Formats: sequence, structure tokens, C-alpha cells
Amino acid sequence: MIRTIRASLAAGVLGLALTLGTSAHAAAIPAATDGNGVMSLAPLVDQTSPAVVNIATKGKTDVARHPLFNDPFFKRFFGDKLPPEQRETQSVGSGVIVDAKQGYLLTNNHVIEKADEVIITLKDRRQLKAKVVGADPDTDIAVLKVDPVNLVALPLADSEKVQVGDFVVAIGNPFGLGQTVTSGIVSALGRSGLGIEGYEDFIQTDASINPGNSGGALINLRGELVGINTAIIAPGGGNIGIGFAIPINMARLIMDQLIAHGEVQRGRIGVQIQDLTPDLAEAFTVAPQDAAVVSQVTPGSPAETAGIKAGDVITHVNHTQIKGSSDLRNKIGLMRIGEKVTLTVIRDGDKKDVDMVVGEIKETATEQAAASVPKLEGATFGSIPEASPLFGKMEGVLVLDVASDSPAWRAGLRKDDVITSVNRQPVKTAEEFAAAASESSGSLLLNIRRGEGALFILIR
Repeated sequence: MIRTIRASLAAGVLGLALTLGTSAHAAAIPAATDGNGVMSLAPLVDQTSPAVVNIATKGKTDVARHPLFNDPFFKRFFGDKLPPEQRETQSVGSGVIVDAKQGYLLTNNHVIEKADEVIITLKDRRQLKAKVVGADPDTDIAVLKVDPVNLVALPLADSEKVQVGDFVVAIGNPFGLGQTVTSGIVSALGRSGLGIEGYEDFIQTDASINPGNSGGALINLRGELVGINTAIIAPGGGNIGIGFAIPINMARLIMDQLIAHGEVQRGRIGVQIQDLTPDLAEAFTVAPQDAAVVSQVTPGSPAETAGIKAGDVITHVNHTQIKGSSDLRNKIGLMRIGEKVTLTVIRDGDKKDVDMVVGEIKETATEQAAASVPKLEGATFGSIPEASPLFGKMEGVLVLDVASDSPAWRAGLRKDDVITSVNRQPVKTAEEFAAAASESSGSLLLNIRRGEGALFILIR
């Protein structure tokens, strides 16, 4: 399985893609000589392909049923002939062995999400049952573990050294056909703002990647892993040469936390930021450059404690130049809680370093909002978390979860919806939403942001 969006490029809608990563200065293509001097990637493939596996999963998912099927009359007379409340799901994808001694593999979260059983198939056709060590939906990375018996692992590259134009090879399991090898170059770096993940810094490639390649390897010509393929732009449903991969440096940080803690303890400093545009650079009297402007500081946050103010221009994190607001968000979000960080800021023309300690991302869930309104029973609401791409870009209340076949589900609410108003009154926090919904004795008119669109839902 690979994440795919059939995008209308004319409308400016970007879809998902797979990426290829590669090490800097990939020099000559490894050659195998057949007596006629024919160049070949075969030696590279022979060396690396045993570390790439096929993944098959089985699981169950809830199925929404019409409320009439819950009536005792139907249950009494139709019994087991009623539509099932759950259905079995199967998916295929790819994975990469990164630690042969311990048996650890990297893949995508969406490959193993909701899976009850995960089976990997090695190149030598051995099948092993895999355990999910942990997964992080915000970066779409998951770590699996198998019995470490005669495994081959890929060495990890430094994806910071990847350059546009580097040759790369993608290995995966497209359409469940079995291991397949394609080649191309790195088309672009640092792709973000695609709305695919919460944290985006994708490598873009033109190597042919298709559904089923998710979680597979993007390697350089040294045989090093530079990225984990995750999605493709596919207007017609297949590869068109625009794919994205998660850089291995990001995947490695997530993997270390998942192995150590079973989850990612993501950090925050408490600022809302935007890119430094030429107009803003002129307004703040700074030279145009890659940087981020602080638009708001959260009260009581590490940033406020350290003295960061709205209007500060952040140029470096730990003395490393940032590429913009998305890069700053990624760097802070991948740091551990309690880790020290130094920001280089420009304020009123003066440049200085500001030290602070990364804090915890807090999500304020308000389950009472659902409990106090019978029409919304089964749903949990909360503020938009700092890890969300929507944080700082819109105001509203996030639907954290919706139980299948609950009143909230039947009303049309879905997980990740953002409620922006109740009965045409804007709501910014879960508390405001709970109060507005509780005060209404009649119908509830909710304005919903869902994905790239918006809609009204009337709950009677």
C-alpha cells in the first residue's frame, strides 16, 4: 500500500508522493562487466535488496450501520444475517531492515495502522511474524521487530548530505507483485506544506514508485538508506514521476524514541511562526534570508520564559541555519522534552542567541463536551494541537475521536474534523464549544473544516 492522491494539478491540488534519498556526490554507477563492458546496477541491487521486505497485514475496522439494525426487532428476527459491525482488512506494503542484530525494521505507519497481524516476507521467501514496537502518525514512521535470524540490514546515510541530482534507487513491493527495483534522481529537497503528514521535510524523486512501495527503501549508489518511501502524486492512480520519501535522519530520530519509549515524546517551545518573506524582511529591517518570524508567543511557554517576543526573526537552531518556518517546526518537534536548544534571533537589527528548554506539547481534550450534549455523544473534542499543520493557521475545535455508530457519528462528525462555529457563533477552544453546544436547546448548526473543504452539519 502507498498513500496516493489523485490530484488536479490545474486546480493546484497537491497529492501524496514517494521520495528518494541519496548520499551526496554519488559518483559512478556500480558496474558489472559481462565481457562487453556493459554497466549495471546489479551489484548494488544484490547487496541491498535482501534488506528490503514485503509486508502483509490483517486487521478489522468498524463499519457504520443504519440505526434500524440496532432495533431489538431486527436483531430478534434477522440474527446473524444483519450486516456485520466490523469487516476484515488486508493491505500490502514494504519495509527496510535497519538493525540485523536486534531485528528492527522501518516502515510507514499507514502500512501497519489498525493491523492485528503483520507478516514480513524476506527476499529468500522466509516469512516472519513481526511485532509493532511503536508508530508515529505525525511523521508516518513505524518500527517493527522480528526474530533476528540471518538478517541483512542497510547502513544509514546522512540525509543532510543528499543533493538534488543525486542518483537513487527505490526498492519495494508495488501492487503486491513482489520486490521491484526502479531508479531515478533526487528531484527536490525539503518539500513541505503538502498536508500529507504533521511533520514534512520530504525528499522528492522521479524514481518510479507505485502503491505498495510505502515503507520501502530509497538508497544511494553507495548502498546506504537515505529515505523511506511514503506517498505519490497520482492524478490517474499510478506513477507520474513525482514521489516523496521521509529523510532517514528524521526517521532515525523517530525510531530511537519509539524503541526507547514506545511513543514519540514530541517537544514544543510555544510560538506561532511564519516564513520571512521579502516584504516582512523589509518591515523588520533585516536582510532577506531563510528564516521564520514569530507571530505569537504562548503565555507561560518556554519561549516566553526565555524572552522570545512577537516580531523576533529566528535564523538558526543550535547554530544551524534553518530553511524556513516548516524547518524550524520540524527541528523543534523532533527534539525530546527537556532537551536544551539555542535559537539565534534578530530583534531590532541586533542578533543574539537565546537558550531555552524544550517543553511538552499539550493537547487539551474536553470529553465533557460530548457528555453534556446527547446529540454529540460518542465524540471527543479538543484544541488544535501544536503538532497539527493547522495550528496557528486557523481557529476551531478538533474532533479527536468519534465512536462508530454513535449519535455523533450518525450526525456526520468524523475524526480530525475542525469545528469553527456553533449556530454561526465562532468557537476557538473546546471549552467555548462545550458551552455553546450545551446552551442550545434546539438544533445545532456546525460549520466544519474537513481536509481541504468545508461544510455545514445540522444536528436536530
